[in-house]
Amino acid sequence: MIIGIPKEIKKEEFRIAVTPSGARELRKSGHTVLIETDAGAGSDFSDDEYLQADADVIDRKPLFEQAELIVKVKEPLASEYNLLRDSQALFTYLHLAPNRELTETLLKKNIAAFAYETLEKNGSLPLLAPMSEVAGRMAPLMGAFFLQKFHGGTGVLPTGVVGVRPGKAVILGAGVVGTNAAHTAYGIGMDVVVLNRGIDRLQRIDEIFMGKIRTLPLSASALENELRDADIVVGAVLVPGGRAPILITRKLLKVMKKGAVIVDVAIDQGGCAETSRPSTHDNPVYEVDGIMHYSVANMPGAYPRTSTLALTNATLPYIKMMADMGISRAMDDPILSTALNTYQGKIMHPVLAEAMQMNSV
Repeated sequence: MIIGIPKEIKKEEFRIAVTPSGARELRKSGHTVLIETDAGAGSDFSDDEYLQADADVIDRKPLFEQAELIVKVKEPLASEYNLLRDSQALFTYLHLAPNRELTETLLKKNIAAFAYETLEKNGSLPLLAPMSEVAGRMAPLMGAFFLQKFHGGTGVLPTGVVGVRPGKAVILGAGVVGTNAAHTAYGIGMDVVVLNRGIDRLQRIDEIFMGKIRTLPLSASALENELRDADIVVGAVLVPGGRAPILITRKLLKVMKKGAVIVDVAIDQGGCAETSRPSTHDNPVYEVDGIMHYSVANMPGAYPRTSTLALTNATLPYIKMMADMGISRAMDDPILSTALNTYQGKIMHPVLAEAMQMNSV
């Protein structure tokens, strides 16, 4: 199969979908690997390293023209829509639920679109996990930075000092993002509480941190009570393939301390705060009703070297599997089929169909 790895063009996105060693593995399996010129530069992988891995380094347009399978990190942007060929295959983070324009484009072009974030194996999301781990660990650090008074924050030092209480972190969700956010927040000395709808994950948090982090079932009253004195709130909720639920309404902002920071990691799926909208690394925060919002849609892109290595570790076996099988057989594979979002003009993922109010196959 001819596999194309284009350069990411999302603002402040420095990752690349496959490392040189990953490209070498695909070549060993007999596949042609096309790398766009300078695609790896942001992660400190040179064109020469890809050439040494027996990949072909070419320009953007011929890459899209020749590739049967396009492998990316982030979803195609509007300027890339015309580059996609009818009936081409695409494997990337798609997050289609809040993005009707891209969904309709993929349907119109009959793209076989596989999403990292919906691929399931044994009840887990193995391709979402590595970037969720990065984003989760980043979230309290980003929140801590913007708690500084001159950034509009509360002026509370998250770690506290002798004789002064530390800041409080409220984490909504106890999955991979939430667990890793709790790890960092607890590690820097914050008072941490995790809210989650299911009790099983809260029990796991309690075991990991040996009862040193408070856990609460997520309810409207519990959420409001915990938000009142929160300094950092991490939105870590997930509906695989669907839109994130709105947990923090604009009305709830009024119960929060002025200068508190919401880090909405769920922004890729629409965000869990009513007032969240995507921001960028070069302009990451904005204020609504005195509350600072950090909602960068590609948080792991800030640490591209680590993120690219972690992502390829997770995705490479599935890229190879898809290429070895071919797209038609991959659709029938019990694991790869869970990643299929669109095919031949139809929505294949039921949760996405629900979010789009369309029928699924």
